[in-house]
Amino acid sequence: MKSYSQWQEMANSIEFNTNAFINGAFVVAQSGETFSSINPATGEVLAEVASCDSEDAEIAVAVAKQVFESGSWSRKPALERKKTLLKFADLIEQHAETLSLIDTLDMGKPIADCVGFDIPNTIETFRWTAEAIDKVYGEISPTNTNSMALMTHEPIGVVAAIVPWNYPLMMASWKIAPALAAGNSVILKPSEKSPLSALFLATLAKEAGIPDGVFNVLPGFGHTVGKALALHNEVDVITFTGSTKVAGQLMGYAGESNLKRTWLEAGGKSPCIIFADCEDLEAAAFSAAFGIFSNQGEVCIATSRLLIEESIKDKFMGLLVEQAKNFIPGDPLNPDTNMGAIVDQQHLNNIISFIESGVSEGANLLYGGNQTTVDGQGCFVQPTIFTDTQQNMSIVENEIFGPVVAVNTFTTWEEAIQLANDSKYGLAAGIWTDNLKKAHKTARELQAGMVWINNWAGSDSTTPFGGVKQSGNARDKSLHSIDKYTEMKTTWIDLS
Repeated sequence: MKSYSQWQEMANSIEFNTNAFINGAFVVAQSGETFSSINPATGEVLAEVASCDSEDAEIAVAVAKQVFESGSWSRKPALERKKTLLKFADLIEQHAETLSLIDTLDMGKPIADCVGFDIPNTIETFRWTAEAIDKVYGEISPTNTNSMALMTHEPIGVVAAIVPWNYPLMMASWKIAPALAAGNSVILKPSEKSPLSALFLATLAKEAGIPDGVFNVLPGFGHTVGKALALHNEVDVITFTGSTKVAGQLMGYAGESNLKRTWLEAGGKSPCIIFADCEDLEAAAFSAAFGIFSNQGEVCIATSRLLIEESIKDKFMGLLVEQAKNFIPGDPLNPDTNMGAIVDQQHLNNIISFIESGVSEGANLLYGGNQTTVDGQGCFVQPTIFTDTQQNMSIVENEIFGPVVAVNTFTTWEEAIQLANDSKYGLAAGIWTDNLKKAHKTARELQAGMVWINNWAGSDSTTPFGGVKQSGNARDKSLHSIDKYTEMKTTWIDLS
């Protein structure tokens, strides 16, 4: 890991790709428009980035469709696509420090998080998916002896991946790695809040040998280029991570156009249940704090609702506050920083508004809750803990996407389940107990796509990531993600 001064020196000399990447080349937006990419820790304008619109989408989709139909990638043997994607992963690893720095500057996350988690996860995703793709087999149906039925997986076509800003490269990899591995052409639409690492990634894709037009990057806004891609009749799949509101809009656009496959990973308001029979409350408190305060709380699976058995409330809250004290907003370029800047002023204002509503609605502000600065500048907020919350409070019902946790208590197992499931979201849930029977029984009852027992956010490339209810219908990672980017074809052969 570089020192603080080394990261600062590297930041002062870094250059960014700022144009769209279409058909293997960087090009300005057709309109000539740009938008500012701003460092939220300092307010500094990092770059003026091409602002793509429907005209750019038309060009990129036409190119992606043409190269898909040519077969230069879509019909390439899986083993050959695997080799190319493994080279892609190697190049990402070679440029890991640059990619880490870009995401730290662009959206304010601590450099230690990027170096230690985001980029290694990105590399793992590409490598694991590449290694998996030549091990995905078709099937033969057990039909009668006079027939043979073959089920084969085929790439779908043009995939538009619309990805969020909180883990810019990592979550992009969850979409583009399986889509590319399956043989599709991909158009990546990064968030306008964090477009720069995706544009750097484009240079590595070309160097890895991915054919021109197979991987394209269109920076811009959701209501312009994102909407254009979602409505385009030659886009076959939309894959998205972001808010529930936008997920619903994309589903509507799919219905208005060509009924394109729409894979949505949307919001979350994940409950974490702490039972009195949990013997290691210190570990539970650390996990709960890390789950809501890491990455500034800008995490879809954040432990934003804590449900604590009444008999251990006082003890647990003391431990939680002590853990919260360890999360101190600081310069994201400092390797010792574990809590960076909020992505921009607009989002910071939104978080502060939720904190103010929690106070006005009668919740007890136990810890934090204040906007702050680092060296007199930047978009920072303290870790924030509310107790004595009610289910109808804004801070309990809504995804804040910031370091704000709402704490409630329960007295019976049935009450814990009712409180946990009383949400429109169903992304993740956690359980802390030393009773194995209770752990399994609780996990079965929780309405969530992912349930963690005596940990939070346990995962790797082998396990699917996604939710239920209004948290969406997608599954990133694992072999199940590859299924989302292929069509199943049945071929029936008459042998009589």
